[in-house]
Amino acid sequence: MCVDTLPKSMFKITTFSILFAWLSLISVAQEFQTARTYPTSDFRSPLDLTIDLSGTFGEIRSNHFHSGMDIRTNQTEGHPVYAVADGHVSRLRVQIGGFGNAVYIDHPNGYTSVYAHLQRFNPRLALTVKSNQYSREQYDVDFPLLPIDIPVKKGELIAWSGNTGSSGGPHLHFEVRDTKTEEIINPQLLGIAVADNAKPTIRSMYIYRLNELAFSEKTPKQYFQVVGSAGNYSLSQSPIINLNGKVGFGITTSDQSVASGNQHGVYSIELKLDEKTIYSSALERFYFNHSRAANAHIDYPNYLNQRVTIQKSFVEPGNPIRIYQNLVNNGLVELIDDQVHNMEYRVKDFKGNTSTLFFKVRNGPKSIASQEPTGVQKFNYNKVNEFSRDDIKISIPIGVLYSDLNFTYSQTKKNGTYSSLHQVHTRAIPLHEAYSLWIKPDTTLSTKLHDKALIADVRGVAYLSSYDNGYVKANPTSFGNFYVTIDTIAPIIRPINITDGKSMKGLSRISFKISDNLSGIKSFRGTIDGTWVLMEFDQKTATLWHTFDQQTPSGKHLLKLELIDNKLNTKTYTATFYR
Repeated sequence: MCVDTLPKSMFKITTFSILFAWLSLISVAQEFQTARTYPTSDFRSPLDLTIDLSGTFGEIRSNHFHSGMDIRTNQTEGHPVYAVADGHVSRLRVQIGGFGNAVYIDHPNGYTSVYAHLQRFNPRLALTVKSNQYSREQYDVDFPLLPIDIPVKKGELIAWSGNTGSSGGPHLHFEVRDTKTEEIINPQLLGIAVADNAKPTIRSMYIYRLNELAFSEKTPKQYFQVVGSAGNYSLSQSPIINLNGKVGFGITTSDQSVASGNQHGVYSIELKLDEKTIYSSALERFYFNHSRAANAHIDYPNYLNQRVTIQKSFVEPGNPIRIYQNLVNNGLVELIDDQVHNMEYRVKDFKGNTSTLFFKVRNGPKSIASQEPTGVQKFNYNKVNEFSRDDIKISIPIGVLYSDLNFTYSQTKKNGTYSSLHQVHTRAIPLHEAYSLWIKPDTTLSTKLHDKALIADVRGVAYLSSYDNGYVKANPTSFGNFYVTIDTIAPIIRPINITDGKSMKGLSRISFKISDNLSGIKSFRGTIDGTWVLMEFDQKTATLWHTFDQQTPSGKHLLKLELIDNKLNTKTYTATFYR
């Protein structure tokens, strides 16, 4: 992330024209530049279909930037997926949720291509995966391969497209990564072409009146309606906006590959003051461990409450993602003189289709400014922060907060639980990583229930927890309202097509629905006649099944299925069947 290193005093001069004349002598080029050059002819398309996207690289999803491009497959599964270049399969993965079935291929040019949500692998890959599953006796596997194990050629069939994992519908999720650094790279930079003739849409603009305070859900925000089309936008009433102290800006914007297509994320956003760039972001590449900073890139409190994504044009100090350039004062504006100043947003898609929004601002001492929120303790984004009371302890490492905050805390009674209800700040403030939370249970939690105790929140979300020296400990990734409860209820197994003594002749598989009431299913294990068999699981439908193979010949057999949840509650189902 580029940050401005000029002293604050440099911004407090009587005319901005003098300031920017000085800045222009030291500033880098105002057009966003990619960090490096990329080969554009090495890769082919992973599908024989015309590339039509249902999701673009870097668009903002819940708690992350989208790490690839989602290629439509005509709402159907089973389309051939091809290696985009020569290389070798370096990793195979079967994941419950997430990518589902996925293939990773390393290429000699230093990049790795990734193909996810696959319906099935080609026979050689499928055999490799199944062998690994049987050797580990588990469905979900993730393992590397050597360069000599499975070499592939450009255009070689590797799999068929599907809808596995956490996919919301049939499509191919395709990624390109830097093999050494594992940074995720916009595939269009590698020549994976997507037709796009439509300019981005700008829907609204916002001003955040921060003054000298950190951004929070308490920051005063002002909405401005935007009108226009075909790349030319303006404020609906074209006012001269009065600013006071330090302010930040934000916009809602989206792109379409064609004029009638779905809305996608834009590639770059640039904000100018008097023709000089003070903020720019571009989705060229990013690290996986920075992806959650999408919550700092947007007005997260607004998204949480309104489900509207406002992209901020100022950068919080603890935001680690490196998509920003040309920052002046981290994108914040502070006017001192009494002149009218021109501001401009320039929004682009990857093809360079550009939309602009012009508006005017001036210093206005009477405009609303942010007020310091109250709290019980000041937390600094760049320090370890700890908080404790008799029945709660909190430890927040460096790198969790995006900005300083005045931490708030309270507790109330909650019936039917084993502790007070602890209000730990507010969910409106996003966190980049997990923190440690200890809650002391009350005396109603008997010793025999210690192993069943866990921390949950008022939304019904349970966290992996352990009993530790008189406390129940968990590692949430958000603030919220927490309490101690217990999970003593075993998972549920509901057979779909099998009963004890049933003939399964003519059926290709045994199927179940499985669920758990609170802590979540930790593992499942199926055996036939005492021998482990592969049980496959679809998280979206909660369906678990075993497909018969040569290991189950005709005759009488005994099936045993065991489920264990994260508090080690166990459910077992047994049945005899015939083939």
